[in-house]
Amino acid sequence: MSKLTGLFVIAAGIAAAQDDIILEKDIEYSRVGERVAMDIARPRAGGAGRPAVIAIHGGGFRAGKREGYLPLIEKLAARGYVAATVSYRLAPKHQFPAPVEDVKAAVRFLRANASRYGIDADRICATGGSAGGHLALFLGLTAGVAEFEGSGPNLDQSSRVSCVVNYYGPTDFTQSYGKSVDAAEVLPLFLGGDLDHARAEHVRASPLNWVTPKAAPVLSIHGTKDRYVAFEHSVWLTSRLRSAGVEAETLGLEGADHGFRGADAVKAEAAMMAWFDRHLARKPQRKLLVADHGPAGQVLLMDWPSGKVRWTLPNKRGHDVQALAGGHVLYTVGPDRLVVEVDANQKEVWRYGPEEGLEHPISAQRLPNGNTVINDARKGEVIEVTREKKVVWRYANEELGGMRSRNARRTKEGTTIICVELLGKVIEVDRDGKVVWTYVAEGGAKRRPYRAVRLDNGNTLVSLTEPGEVAEVDREGRIVRSIGGNQMNLRLGWASGTTLVPGGGLILSDYTGRRLIEVDSTGRVVNELRTGHRTAASIDLAGDDF
Repeated sequence: MSKLTGLFVIAAGIAAAQDDIILEKDIEYSRVGERVAMDIARPRAGGAGRPAVIAIHGGGFRAGKREGYLPLIEKLAARGYVAATVSYRLAPKHQFPAPVEDVKAAVRFLRANASRYGIDADRICATGGSAGGHLALFLGLTAGVAEFEGSGPNLDQSSRVSCVVNYYGPTDFTQSYGKSVDAAEVLPLFLGGDLDHARAEHVRASPLNWVTPKAAPVLSIHGTKDRYVAFEHSVWLTSRLRSAGVEAETLGLEGADHGFRGADAVKAEAAMMAWFDRHLARKPQRKLLVADHGPAGQVLLMDWPSGKVRWTLPNKRGHDVQALAGGHVLYTVGPDRLVVEVDANQKEVWRYGPEEGLEHPISAQRLPNGNTVINDARKGEVIEVTREKKVVWRYANEELGGMRSRNARRTKEGTTIICVELLGKVIEVDRDGKVVWTYVAEGGAKRRPYRAVRLDNGNTLVSLTEPGEVAEVDREGRIVRSIGGNQMNLRLGWASGTTLVPGGGLILSDYTGRRLIEVDSTGRVVNELRTGHRTAASIDLAGDDF
């Protein structure tokens, strides 16, 4: 790890023409313990809202200079990025977590000065090599962890990054000593002692121990014959991130050591650029309605996939929401026992509630004829009511009562599909109340179906738990498509809400994982948003009226 990283040794031959970029040097971004600075390169053409990359040098936490990455940030600027290479406090004078606090302050500085440098504050990624890779990983893994923010400037800004490219950074210091030529020399200087005398700090400083479902996507690039940081460090990290449901990849360069040259450097750089281009690309935004069953208890309209919230309304932890024509919204309000419709200005225009006998409306669906289907989970009945609040259809079943059921949805054929959650089954009833189809997922009651909708091809899309899965099943109950489930590349907690998107894809809510995920028609994840304190029970893609 003390070997000065050769991360971009080919950069001397690819530096951007100075006429195309603006390079500002020695910009102070923090002064805690000592002054630390960065150099910033950006396109001379100007423009606002550009993605940004922060590059962090290596050197065993005790050496190295930011100037080594000047060719890299110039090349990034030539590609349209705003890029910064940063200094940070070094060991042994400054031990962990001082450099982590510094690089977090650097991200906060870029975000606080986004308008000055033309940065899109929502699109910032990090990269680094060796020790710099370790610090970049801390940026990607510990967003919102207060103990690592330090006391530097701009604490009102987030240090979150959108993605990380980690070049051979150590991920588990407790496993570093056996397969490293210099760990015994380097780590005590950084961590205040060797493993026998500072084990707690070795554990605390290991990125592997900070993996959560909220982590940023990580690409790790590592030589299989690295003598300073064993290749396994990247393998361990990728495995743990994937287990947490986070996008992660390892690019192993066969036979490469610590620091890449020649064809290895070219291959690594191409992978890094592709990762940045994919994760920092400006994505077309749709509008998505979310029923937040979390502590905030709100219905919200957000941009998808950026997550920018346009407006909120209290739903007191209601479960369902539906986009209607003209920008209207239908949603349930938890303890108030209400189904409410609001107009495009979020003004109430219709309600159905306890005065009409509702006890716990857990789902509501507006039909093309203007009527509304409501599932009262406490009473154990599903009703269809007119705008004038007249009940024109009722299905009652003791299996549905006592809060056993969840979502109910009318099909184009006029039948009604009901998720009997606590019994682990989905039933379909006709207008006469006859059960015409039943689906029980493998695993029985523990699978707890939340939502089921009939597709145009006659199959049914069912969201499940243990494991979290969205399954497309045919009339015989055979799964013809599965998203999540036992697939290692996408592990879900409890799949709840789903909404279809053009082209055969869908957006789903991982209820307990607190994230929204969009997959294409093949099941590949194309967008993901961590929802933080919000727990999305139901979602609905809104149209052009919104």
